[in-house]
Amino acid sequence: MPKYLIQASYTHEGTKGLLSEGASGRRAAVDQVVGGLGGTVEAMYFAFGEDDIVLIIDFPDPVSMAAVSLTVKASGALHTRATPLLTIEEIDEAARRQVSFRAPGP
Repeated sequence: MPKYLIQASYTHEGTKGLLSEGASGRRAAVDQVVGGLGGTVEAMYFAFGEDDIVLIIDFPDPVSMAAVSLTVKASGALHTRATPLLTIEEIDEAARRQVSFRAPGP
């Protein structure tokens, strides 16, 4: 199952919602949306600094990740970044593949 690192920061309105329902309320909401598309939440942490929340989630396919991303961003409550995560085995497989490439320039 594809795995993603999600980094997000709350908007002003999103922060009000977090203060209102608490971290456990947000965890339940994340579990519901991710689980509703066949995914699982491997880890979820709140942070401070540039990111307010960091998650590692698994989805059955990239389309499910895109659907959640679009819906969350449309809410206006969060600014998010999703980074696909690859296993050691996937990188080993990629390294074995032959790629025809010529760098730009002479």
